[in-house]
Amino acid sequence: MGVNLGDLVPKTKVDLKSLSGKSIAIDAYNALYQFLAIIRQPDGTPLKDSTGKITSHLSGLLYRTANLVEIGIKVVYVFDGVPPALKEAEIKRRAKVKEEALVKYERALQEGKIEEARTYAQMTSRLKDYMAEDSKRLLTQMGVPWVQAPSEGEAQAAHMTGKGDTNYCASQDYDSLLFGAPTLVRNVTISGRRKLPRKPVYVEVIPETVELDHVLKELEITREQLVDIGILVGTDFNPEGVKGIGPKTALKLVKKYGSLEELLPTLKEVEFPVETKRIREIFLNPKVTDNYKLTWKDPDIDGVVDFLCRERDFSEERVRKALNKMAEGLRKAKGKVTLETFFH
Repeated sequence: MGVNLGDLVPKTKVDLKSLSGKSIAIDAYNALYQFLAIIRQPDGTPLKDSTGKITSHLSGLLYRTANLVEIGIKVVYVFDGVPPALKEAEIKRRAKVKEEALVKYERALQEGKIEEARTYAQMTSRLKDYMAEDSKRLLTQMGVPWVQAPSEGEAQAAHMTGKGDTNYCASQDYDSLLFGAPTLVRNVTISGRRKLPRKPVYVEVIPETVELDHVLKELEITREQLVDIGILVGTDFNPEGVKGIGPKTALKLVKKYGSLEELLPTLKEVEFPVETKRIREIFLNPKVTDNYKLTWKDPDIDGVVDFLCRERDFSEERVRKALNKMAEGLRKAKGKVTLETFFH
């Protein structure tokens, strides 16, 4: 779900090419779910190999990453670890949504409503264990670094960006800001022309950047107060938030009372299932690691071809074309900076 702060947060639209030379820590699970949802057949069926294994995530990972590297962006993917215990309710809620969507998907298929079936199919995506392992294997062969987070991937990506090891962290959610990411970029993995659900309308999805300092200055609040706003609206650790309170109302209340401790007693019949301090602690002091090394290498073209084409039935021509574009991007990047500064 992620915290819904889109109405409050000032954003700047950018061209991906303007991020050339920058490094971006991408929330891997966030990106993989996008690939699983979007990369499907017209009836909603995901891409699969001859054994029935889903490959939509690998397709997105290969071609999108190749496109980013081609224009000079250094990407690193950050994978989720063990989720905080407070996320259990949100995980169960998501599972229920997927189950309900699956029933509607199958019904739409039976009724021949292909467009409707595809819409529901996008809501049924599940990230299975082999998908994460396959993704890490592919990234290694592509020469793209990945980091295993101890807990939330967004928290780890925010930590890496805060340290200056990456220039941006990338996610569709705004949770990264609550985790302290100084710079966030959205729509990196899904930019381009996209069809609106259930409408014969296409929109252009454009990348946009968000700066935490600018957000706090514009809203005239502290990061701690931003976290409090998130808690009121609802986060992955308290999905329901406070009924009837949206982002703008939450901002107004937090600015008036200063903190949740002062605010909550003024709200009638409001009870949180967990202490707000525990939720706040997850955002302000998340579990992260410094045990990683970011090294970008040339892609192992034969290794990728063996994996994707021999084992997962990808088109060798298309795979080699993507990898050649990626290799060319790396060569151009090396021409702008020394080998030492680019690969280390």
